[in-house]
This record gives sequence, structure tokens and C-alpha cells, in this order.
Amino acid sequence: MSLPVEASPTPPSYPPKTPPPPKKPPNPPRPNPQDPKPPPSQVVPTARRGVGMANRRGANWVLESAPWAAGKARAAVVEQLGKWKFRAAPAAVEAVEAVTTLLVQAAVADGGTTVSVHLSDQDGQACILALSHHTGLATGLDDTGGDVLHQITAHQPVTGCGTDTGPDGRRIWAIVEL
Repeated sequence: MSLPVEASPTPPSYPPKTPPPPKKPPNPPRPNPQDPKPPPSQVVPTARRGVGMANRRGANWVLESAPWAAGKARAAVVEQLGKWKFRAAPAAVEAVEAVTTLLVQAAVADGGTTVSVHLSDQDGQACILALSHHTGLATGLDDTGGDVLHQITAHQPVTGCGTDTGPDGRRIWAIVEL
């Protein structure tokens, strides 16, 4: 006589059923009333708003903070104005080149690791802005006229310029009539 054969479990012919995903995500933890709250007099500092433009064309470049950055920025700004079909007088082109050089050299002199150059246009004017990404700087104005703002306004097509310092570095800009 033969021995009885033990029945072994047969493997399933279909994959196991997985549970369905949850219908809604779990709720965030409820606040604990025992946790200490910050005093109401404590003010949370916010960052200065970055460079922003609306309703106009714009371009920007990030360059290494090096002596050659002024030449590269100057060429990029003039090339971009050409792409925007500005046919400026030779005096205006020279002013754009000189002002861009002064702005970038001032940003490089601040000692950051990078310099960003921003260009926008509106109503036949170009705004050129250089941002040094170095914190803790003063505006650097003096009474002798040797600072960069006096050098910028010495160019005829420049209609305005300015500077400010914030947590992301010093911004210095000029408006040039094209």
C-alpha cells in the first residue's frame, strides 16, 4: 500500500490584493497648549524684496566678481539693447557702456563672490542695475564728488541714479535716455 500524499498549499494564480490608498491625507498635528509661545513683541525680520520688473522687457546676467566682469557686462548690455531694436545715438551708446562699467566696477569693489546685472527698458529709457551679493555694506557716498554716483551723473544721457544696501548686498542703478 502506498503512503498518503500530504497536500501542499498551491500558490495563488493572481497577485495579492493591496490595500487602497487613504481617501484623505492625515491631519497635521494639533497645536499643543503647553508649548511656549514667542513673546508678541518679537518681530520676525523679513528679507528685502529682490529686483522685480513688471510690464516691461528685461534681461539679467550673473557674473563672477572679478575685474573682467565689467567688460563682459558692458558687451552683454549693448548687445541686448541691439536685440530690442534700440538705435541709440553714439553718445547714448558710449554713456551706456561707461555707466555699465562704473556700476559693475562698484559692485565688484564691494567684495562679493558674484555680481548680477539687470537691464530693463521703458519709454525709450534703459535701467541698468548692478547688485553686489555682499552683505553689511554702506552706500559709500562722499562730499568730494569722487563716488560712483557723481561719476555716473557726469554722463549727459543719464536721467537718474541711486543706490541702497540691504541683506542681499548693495544695489546701484542708473536710468539712461536712449
